[in-house]
Amino acid sequence: MMIVELAHAFQIWAYEVFVAQLDTWILVGWIAQVLFTARFVAQWVASERAGRSVVPLAFWYFSVAGGFLLFVYALYRKDPVFIVGQGAGLFVYLRNLHLIWRESRASKS
Repeated sequence: MMIVELAHAFQIWAYEVFVAQLDTWILVGWIAQVLFTARFVAQWVASERAGRSVVPLAFWYFSVAGGFLLFVYALYRKDPVFIVGQGAGLFVYLRNLHLIWRESRASKS
């Protein structure tokens, strides 16, 4: 009987978390998380193809896109930990892109 009660409690919890509160902001959060996760997939595939650890340019673009949307989502949620974490991450991702672009321009000269 206890297992049935636990299963029912979990079902109610899962509905409240994943269905009842579904709105546009939750969808923005999900899209952001998918973009942010895609960076790891891009890095993994590039590394597998190269046979060594590689960080492709796509990793940084996915980082910026996902990180920016997660930052906006965190602002909406008014979560200070999430805001600071994503804000700092965005700085790092954009700085890496700047360094890559600068190196690319220098090598073309």
